[in-house]
Amino acid sequence: MADDIAGDALATKLDHLFSAVRPAGGDEYTFDEVAEAIKAQGGPTISSTYLWQLRKGLRDNPTKRHLEALATFFGVPAAYFFDDAQAERIDAELALLSALRDAPVRQIALRARGLSTKSLEAISDMVDRVRELEGLPDPPGDADQ
Repeated sequence: MADDIAGDALATKLDHLFSAVRPAGGDEYTFDEVAEAIKAQGGPTISSTYLWQLRKGLRDNPTKRHLEALATFFGVPAAYFFDDAQAERIDAELALLSALRDAPVRQIALRARGLSTKSLEAISDMVDRVRELEGLPDPPGDADQ
């Protein structure tokens, strides 16, 4: 089952999880922290070096148990590693959660709650235009819009 994942796709997905899912302090989890947490949760033994190799695409042969443990640690379903459509949906949710950690963004989101779909679309268009004016790239998950 784990052999069905292309190495580059696995590395990209794992890198995204490390970048998007962070502890309360805000910095990325270290490979040691992830390995220790998986062990503490009763998961399979996995070394920090092996995690680094998976993230960099140097290794691409994790066991099903390793993928399940990584998914559990990062709070995503194991299907994240196998189903591109589900991975895309989860990536969008992670991007939203990441943005909501930013207090000003959270305030805007809270103020927009309850607005009509038409109003939310207008706000979204305005944000896209301002991002363009400031030279910012499209946020993850917006490539098809």
